[in-house]
Amino acid sequence: MRRTRRSSSHLRIVPVLGLLAALLLPLGITFAPRATAAPAAADPVRVMPLGDSITGSPGCWRAVLWNRLHNSGYTDIDFVGTLPPQGCGQAHDGDNEGHGGELVTNVADQNLLPGRLAATRPDIVVMHFGTNDVWSSITPDRILAAYTKLVTQMRASNPDMRILVAQLIPMNPASCAACAQRVVDFNARIPDWARATGTERSPITVVDQWTGFSTATDTNDGVHPNASGDDKIAARWFPALKAVLDAGVPENPGGPGEPAACTARFRAVSTWQGGYQGEVTVTNTSASAASGWTATVVPAGGARIGQVWNGTLTTAADGTATVTNAAWNGALAPGASATFGFVATAPATAGAPAATVTCTAKSSAN
Repeated sequence: MRRTRRSSSHLRIVPVLGLLAALLLPLGITFAPRATAAPAAADPVRVMPLGDSITGSPGCWRAVLWNRLHNSGYTDIDFVGTLPPQGCGQAHDGDNEGHGGELVTNVADQNLLPGRLAATRPDIVVMHFGTNDVWSSITPDRILAAYTKLVTQMRASNPDMRILVAQLIPMNPASCAACAQRVVDFNARIPDWARATGTERSPITVVDQWTGFSTATDTNDGVHPNASGDDKIAARWFPALKAVLDAGVPENPGGPGEPAACTARFRAVSTWQGGYQGEVTVTNTSASAASGWTATVVPAGGARIGQVWNGTLTTAADGTATVTNAAWNGALAPGASATFGFVATAPATAGAPAATVTCTAKSSAN
């Protein structure tokens, strides 16, 4: 069972053996000190903020929450996600999985989450997801079915996953008069869904983000939170996340999905007006063999990947591409590499081809 370490001061206690040595020193009798090994540092607890633009673009409630946790002594936590920080004007761990414009139903239907989980290995998921689905008039039944599929995928990644699910903040955009009531109707369904879906090993905690939140004073546009809204969202997440951290998070047992170390390197093979051909090389940098790999590619300049060979492609709404190995190139000995290629379309203003690439590999030793 892994618990977060909270900073505190401790009294120094003189060991009995040291006192006895002091008393015997005049007699010429001494004790050699016994070497003690320093306790191994526990891995930080990995927390994935999951959702759409309310979570990720820029999702400044994450910065407020991160700093409140640290100021309360929860210093061994790691916010994780395949997306990088997006500002917010205060230091924080900005990694996240908040993809602007995404529908939770699309993420479920297109199986986008498993690759993101493999790349980040969270212990806890903090999820505010479904605003775009509600806006698109997708039924609560279908959204909750998507929730269930994502939870199943989370538990496949980590059977002990702790999951915090929000009742959505209110929504009242000028272009959607019916949205306000749709959020109310959907939120009413979440507690029963959570009771039916949660398990003792992988519980689901419902966090009420709706009550006390005003679209008039806590959003910029009836949907996205302003600074006041960020503070309120963080204040609701904090006690729920604190309770999970205080209870302790089990070590991820690993198994076939345990990641090995790897690196990914991008190069442009050729370019033309409106696009380019790219190549990514994944290298197993661990001391053990890898049985598979996943690479995340974020093209620069608004480019979009549309075709991949020597791998299997899934693409998020913001253009982030997740590529998993093909059947014949997943096994990599220590130091070995596999390469996949792709074709990307790019706007005329994109500039020279560039992309941010990361990877994770599965160790075959587990």
